Amino acid sequence: MATDPRKILVTCALPYANGSIHLGHMLEHIQADVWVRYQRLRGNTVNFICADDAHGTPIMLKAQQLGIEPEEMIAAVQKEHEQDFSGFNISFDNYHSTHSDENRELASDIYLRLKENGFITSRTISQLFDPEKEMFLPDRFVKGSCPKCKAEDQYGDNCDACGETYSPTDLINPKSAVSGATPIMKDSEHFFFDLPQFQSMLKEWTRSGSLQTETANKMQEWFESGLQQWDISRDAPYFGFEIPGEKNKFFYVWLDAPIGYMGSFKNLCNKRDDLSFDEYWKQDSTAELYHFIGKDIVYFHSLFWPAMLDGAGFRKPNNVFVHGYVTVNGAKMSKSKGTFVKASTYLKHLDPECLRYYYAAKLNSRIDDLDLNLEDFTQRVNSDVVNKIVNLASRNAGFIAKRFEGKLSANFSETALYQEFVDASDRIAELYETREFGRAIREITALADKANQYVDEKAPWVIAKEEGKDQELQDICTVGINLFRVLITYLKPVMPELAERSEAFLNDTLTWEGIDTPLTDHEVTKFKALFNRIDPKHVEAMIEASKEDAAAEAAVKEQAEQKTQSELDKEPVGAEIEFDDFAKIDMRIAKIISCEEVPKANKLLKFQLDIGGETRQVFSGIKSAYKPEELVGKLTVMVANLKPRKMKFGMSEGMILAAGPGGKDLWILEPHDGAQPGMRVM
Repeated sequence: MATDPRKILVTCALPYANGSIHLGHMLEHIQADVWVRYQRLRGNTVNFICADDAHGTPIMLKAQQLGIEPEEMIAAVQKEHEQDFSGFNISFDNYHSTHSDENRELASDIYLRLKENGFITSRTISQLFDPEKEMFLPDRFVKGSCPKCKAEDQYGDNCDACGETYSPTDLINPKSAVSGATPIMKDSEHFFFDLPQFQSMLKEWTRSGSLQTETANKMQEWFESGLQQWDISRDAPYFGFEIPGEKNKFFYVWLDAPIGYMGSFKNLCNKRDDLSFDEYWKQDSTAELYHFIGKDIVYFHSLFWPAMLDGAGFRKPNNVFVHGYVTVNGAKMSKSKGTFVKASTYLKHLDPECLRYYYAAKLNSRIDDLDLNLEDFTQRVNSDVVNKIVNLASRNAGFIAKRFEGKLSANFSETALYQEFVDASDRIAELYETREFGRAIREITALADKANQYVDEKAPWVIAKEEGKDQELQDICTVGINLFRVLITYLKPVMPELAERSEAFLNDTLTWEGIDTPLTDHEVTKFKALFNRIDPKHVEAMIEASKEDAAAEAAVKEQAEQKTQSELDKEPVGAEIEFDDFAKIDMRIAKIISCEEVPKANKLLKFQLDIGGETRQVFSGIKSAYKPEELVGKLTVMVANLKPRKMKFGMSEGMILAAGPGGKDLWILEPHDGAQPGMRVM
């Protein structure tokens, strides 16, 4: 490994600004943060940045559903995201948004450079268009039946039932997911990034050894199938940046999203005098650039992104570190089962360092899915962190505090054992560097087993009862505490809060180089509990809370969808009738003389109505919406020539008119002042 300080820029994929952070997101951010904290612990200069991905059709439509401007929505979501990442101790140097001045300027600059260099073309294409919303429809906003297996309610790009991929125009009976209208084909001029021109460069970059084997192999498949020009424009209405020099044309979200890495770093440079944007992004930069991403966005980061950078005269990333998905208890995260857990929900019930440790214990440098087995999660954290590591400190600290006033021995009797712990540093360092965190954790816990074996063999609790053995007792406990110190130093990138509490107890700042020399003739502070065991009840409570979150979200979504539907959508106009049919209906103004509940009737109210010199008795099913006393004395409208109907509770001699879907949502018709009982409604 290089010993000279390195300058490193690290990014995580940008969370989309239309939803909450969940435990699937946290895998990536924890993985990146552990690597970043390790690099900082080794004295390297790291700038760790991220931002919200804040553009696109889904953002625009969700804001419309909520009845607010997109800017208001993305600002609220960004605040929530930052709180969640802070709660998990993700040590970003800057968290920004793609909807920023920096990103607008950089996206425009890169586009114009690509255009000037001959990498942008344009042509007219036909796309599905929603005639009601008057907007072109992205693939995911068209639904219909799969052209292969005929499964219904499938998206316009692929079928969840059979896995077939297709064009939205191939769908059977396509419908707009926005309005429900049948889309039509419409022509529009679009702009394309000429990716095929970069095939040679991308092949060379792939063969450089920078990428994971799985990613490099996947890129070879794409090369063999042939690279295609990439559509980088979208038509209005669209929430994003307008393309320079074009009217009602916007950058496709995936063009300006990765440029958001540059925008966030530019924003950080504007805040600090010691940072140079060009030093990290110019084409001959010697700084290192790494992206941590999920496997679902490899295509964009390993093809389009490096090609865009190269074509615009910027440097390419040193590597794109790809991880797999998170499953829970061996299955896809499920809202109904409560295993789709939001970060904020987790933080209300469990220590974030438990998840950091568990993810690290299972992570490797490959693109493997990671299963969060909740029973194993509980057992592993309690066994490794509490029983093996923290307990090592607690079983020695008491003797040091009570018998030696917190002072460690000036003698260190186990230099060979301690040196074995120190010698493991190069091995563990290499595992951190190569993102083999699971193997690093196994090395650390194996050392913890040796440390506890040492304490078990020396049995300080027995020595403490024997006269004249104070020095031996102090020496043993000093060794035990120093072994704990080494273990916590190795764990510092994974569990920074535990490390901070341990530093307070040890009265020492934990550094990688500092472990070479044990603490002797050194005063530690009074030992306090460093870490709590996971109570399975808290895990169960988190699952139940997640079910409640999902139910609440579903209710809000349903309410929002109802708001976007017009009353005609909910209740279409009935079949046409002739005027003569309508003329037969005699509607009159009626004054409510009395109103009372009907015993044993769930829905009915009994009315006495004055229709201008004549009183009618009418039963009406609006009990859920009104209390009888609220209606007495009001004017309303009734159908006066409806044939009387004999009911269980008496004769009903007409019908009161009311509007609404039913239940509490019913409103009787009330005429303006001046109307008199008996007047005909024309």
